[in-house]
Amino acid sequence: MIPNISKLNAVLNYVKDTFVGKNDVVDLLGICLLARENAFLYGPPGTAKSAIVRTLSQTVKDGKNFEYLLTRFTEPNEIFGPFDIRKLKEGELLTNTEGMMPEASMVFLDEIFNANSAILNSLLMALNEKIFKRGKETKHLPALMFVGASNVLPEDEALNALFDRFLIRINVDYVNPELLQQVLLAGRRLENAEERDIPEIRAEEIRELQNLCKTVDLKPIYEVYLNTVISLRNTGIAISDRRAVKLQNLIAASALICGRSEAILSDLWVLKHIWDTEEQIEILEGIINRTIEKDENPQSHPQALHNKMPNPEEVMKDVKILQEKWNSGSATFEEQNVIKDKLRYLQTRCDWIKNPEQKQYIQQEIEGLWQRILQSM
Repeated sequence: MIPNISKLNAVLNYVKDTFVGKNDVVDLLGICLLARENAFLYGPPGTAKSAIVRTLSQTVKDGKNFEYLLTRFTEPNEIFGPFDIRKLKEGELLTNTEGMMPEASMVFLDEIFNANSAILNSLLMALNEKIFKRGKETKHLPALMFVGASNVLPEDEALNALFDRFLIRINVDYVNPELLQQVLLAGRRLENAEERDIPEIRAEEIRELQNLCKTVDLKPIYEVYLNTVISLRNTGIAISDRRAVKLQNLIAASALICGRSEAILSDLWVLKHIWDTEEQIEILEGIINRTIEKDENPQSHPQALHNKMPNPEEVMKDVKILQEKWNSGSATFEEQNVIKDKLRYLQTRCDWIKNPEQKQYIQQEIEGLWQRILQSM
C-alpha cells in the first residue's frame, strides 16, 4: 500500500461508520480531497451534509477549518477577514486573515448560492486558482479542499460560474428506510459524544498524497476517457475543456486511493457525478455504467460498479412518464433527445431486474416506445 493511503482510508472508514448510508458521499469527498478539487453537496435539509464535512475536517490534524453559512447579506470581511486597522493607519490596505478562510486547510461554505456580487469574484478566484486577491494583496491559499452545499441548484445565470468551480456534484438524500434503525443508533452515539478512537491524518501528509496523485499513469484509460467526453458532449452534457482536463485528477485519485499507480477502466466511475441538472444524474449513470461494467479488476474502487438494484415499479413508472411525454407530441427537439437518453438508461436498469416476468413486461413497454420513436423520425 502507498504510504499514507492507509491513513486516509482509515479516516474515510471512520466517517462512513459515523454516518450510516452515506458511503458514496464520503468516498466522493475522499476523491476530491486527494485530487485537491472542489465538491458540491446537493440535498434537502437534515441529510447531514454539514455534519459529514465537519467530521471529516476534524480528522485532519494540525489543519485549520473554516465553516460559514452564507446569506445574501454576507460581506467579504466575514469570509476573508477585516482590514488590519494597524496597517490601515499606516496607509496600507492589508487583510487580517487570522481564523478566516484564507488560512484554512478545510473550507465548507453552506448555502453557497447565496453568495452576492460583493464576494463572488474573490470566491471564484479562491475556488479555481486557490488564490486570494484583494487590492494589491495576493495570497496562495493552503486549502486542501473546498466544499459547498445547498438544497437548491442555481437559477441565476450569474451563479453558473460559481457552480462550475465545483468539479464533483454529490446528491445527498435521506437514507434507505432499511438503514433507518442503524442511522438512529449511530446518531444517538454521535449526539451523546461517545468516546471513540478518531483516526487522524496530517495536512502535510494529504499534500504529499495530492502531489503523488499527479504522477498516476492515465495512459491505460486515456483513449476511453477521450471518447467518453466526446460522447457526453454529444448527449448534451456540457464539459468544457477546462473541466475535461481537471476531471483527470479525479480519475487519478480513484486509482491512488486503491493503492494503484496507474488508472484502470473502472476509475471512470467518478464521471457519474459531473451533472449540471437533476435530469442528467440518471443519464450519466447509465452511460458510465455501460463504459465501466466490463472491468473486473479486483482492485477497482468500491464505488466503481455500485449499481443500485432497481425497483421494477419505479422503472415502470418512469417508462410511463416518458411514454406520456412522447405521445403528447409537444416535446421540443431537445426534450426528445432527453427522452431518448432516459429511455436508454432505463433499458440498462431493466437488465438488473431479477424477476423475469417483470423484466420481460417492462422490456416490451420500452421496445414499444422505441418503435414509436423510430416511426416518427
